[in-house]
Parts: sequence; structure tokens; C-alpha cells
Amino acid sequence: MATWDDVRRIALALPETTERGSYDDLPAWRVRDKMFVWERPLRRADLDALGDAAPDGPILGVRMPDLGAKEAVLADDPAVHFTVPHLDGSSVVLVRLDRIEVAELTELITEAWFARAPKRLAAAHRADA
Repeated sequence: MATWDDVRRIALALPETTERGSYDDLPAWRVRDKMFVWERPLRRADLDALGDAAPDGPILGVRMPDLGAKEAVLADDPAVHFTVPHLDGSSVVLVRLDRIEVAELTELITEAWFARAPKRLAAAHRADA
């Protein structure tokens, strides 16, 4: 299963990615100052909303391209991907880091990077791949 070291390695391998603390000074990765993945522990309201279904362990926030992509990921594997009421209406999906395979994590992080990267940078990266 994946670790924070995997997240860091995958994210920093993408062009113009930097690592800088989020609003809570937790690890976060950005492309041209737009956050695309970050550590996102559950807050009290999240725990209250999820009740007994609240996962423990490390949680990664991932910015998806749109709500449709978010819904698809959530439907794919609810044991790995989930959301909380606070994120309703946003394209952010939460990932149980200790339950995701590194290959799938790589796909999610890359998709998140493409969702936030400027169009020219994304196009150049696609051309290089």
C-alpha cells in the first residue's frame, strides 16, 4: 500500500511541482501555486458526519478535474475513496492512503496535476510522455 513517501515521489516527479505546507501547515503539493494533492486529516465535523464509518489512518485530498470524475472515483472503490459533507459540490475526493495501490495512486495524482496545471504546461508534459 502507498505511503507519504510515495505521494511525495510521484508528485515531485511531475513538472513544476513544489511541496509547501497547506493552510494547516500539513504536506501539500502544488503546480504553479495551485494545490493538487495534500494531507487532509478528518476534522471533528467530518468524524461526526461519518460516525462509525469514519476511517482512521492517513488521508490524502486529491483535486479531480470535475464532479463527474469525482463521482466515478468514488464509485470505483468506496473502501479506498470517500468524501465528507464539507466537500459536497467540490471536485475533491479523499483517499485512504493505507488502502490504495501505488499504481492507482500514481494515476490519481497525475490526473490531479493535469486538472490544476496551466494548459500549456499540461500539453508540453503530454507531448513529452
